[in-house]
Amino acid sequence: MLTKLEAFVLGIIQGLTEFLPISSTGHLYLGRHLFGLQEAGLLLDTMLHLGTLIAVLVFYKDEFIYMIKHPFAKRTFLLGVGTIPAVVIGLLFKDFFDEISKTGVTIGWEFLLTGLFLWMADSVKNGHKKMKDISFTDAFVIGTFQAAAIFPALSRSGLTMAAALWRKLDRETAAYFSFLLSTPAIAGAVLLQIKDLAGGTEEMISFQALFVGILSSAVFGYIAVKWMIHFLKKHSLKPFAVYVWVLGLLILFFQFTGRF
Repeated sequence: MLTKLEAFVLGIIQGLTEFLPISSTGHLYLGRHLFGLQEAGLLLDTMLHLGTLIAVLVFYKDEFIYMIKHPFAKRTFLLGVGTIPAVVIGLLFKDFFDEISKTGVTIGWEFLLTGLFLWMADSVKNGHKKMKDISFTDAFVIGTFQAAAIFPALSRSGLTMAAALWRKLDRETAAYFSFLLSTPAIAGAVLLQIKDLAGGTEEMISFQALFVGILSSAVFGYIAVKWMIHFLKKHSLKPFAVYVWVLGLLILFFQFTGRF
């Protein structure tokens, strides 16, 4: 049975790593493994993602109010175009990615690949595009990288920020658009998980533990979004690359030695 403390810690992990470029799904897998909760169930995963969805909706409330009032504004269509790749790949290969996520057999390699993307993207100079300068091609390319992050330990935020930097967005705008684009992706994932919940049976988890997990995920997710946008404005992504490289190598070592 999931305790409130475990839910709180897993909420912190989900909230921070959803928006730091180090992979939330990969870290949640490790967190559940640490607590012996490998089979904690889809309900927990859904509720923790709901927490980060709440965080990003609150952070971008002005953007979404504007888009509701102006449904044909450019940024509305940018989000739509950027979301298309994830929708297509997610629906076509959902069962395949679900199976990979359950086993965790590839996450070490995926952490290493995330680090490579971060290191390469950090070397890009002279990014100048602001939100008003983002083209539909930019949105589609960034969205394609987001779709690739369906693999469990490929960081969605890391890959989309990397793609945004390669498309010459300035560093602050790269993070800002990356997190804005995450909103329909997270919302879609939550809706798909709710659909799956309706068709299956799940381990019972107390309401109190779920509430703690959602609240923890929402609060730390909001902190991570705000902090990361300001951090990337003046700082390098390379420390995150080094972190996921070390983590990936440790996982591969433990897998090789049969300890994981």
